[in-house]
Amino acid sequence: MEYTSSGGPAAADFSELFADLVRCETRLYNALSDRLRARHGIVTSQYEFLSYLRDHPGCRVADLAAEFAIGVGATSKGVDRLEKQGWAARRPNPADRRSSLLALTDDGARLVEEAERTFTDGLAELLGGALDGPALSAVAQAFSTLRTVLERDQVGTPIG
Repeated sequence: MEYTSSGGPAAADFSELFADLVRCETRLYNALSDRLRARHGIVTSQYEFLSYLRDHPGCRVADLAAEFAIGVGATSKGVDRLEKQGWAARRPNPADRRSSLLALTDDGARLVEEAERTFTDGLAELLGGALDGPALSAVAQAFSTLRTVLERDQVGTPIG
């Protein structure tokens, strides 16, 4: 890694790191989508939404949007698509008439259960095939730390 005269990493290194992060994320996301589509008829974003709904019953669209750092409008459209397929349902929120609570349907619960193995096996193959145990642990720790700081400071949180 190159360093500036002040001792910090060179700006070019940050640009390269950013490019690597984005390109790796895109390739992993696309590869997982290909596997999920072929085996279960869904893409990665749908799997992630279904998985979140399974693990957070009674959540709201706003909760999904916050978790995935995407706009509420895009999240609502994603939930609409899940509803259209019969995998999720909106229920009235007794505490707030302006929002709905989200739930998986029985079909959605079965789908996410079936797709989970494809997802986790795909990740294990893609990541484990490229990184040994210590490297994978180091990457996981680095990303966890970075995510914690970005979320704590509300960096990149969409508005609306």
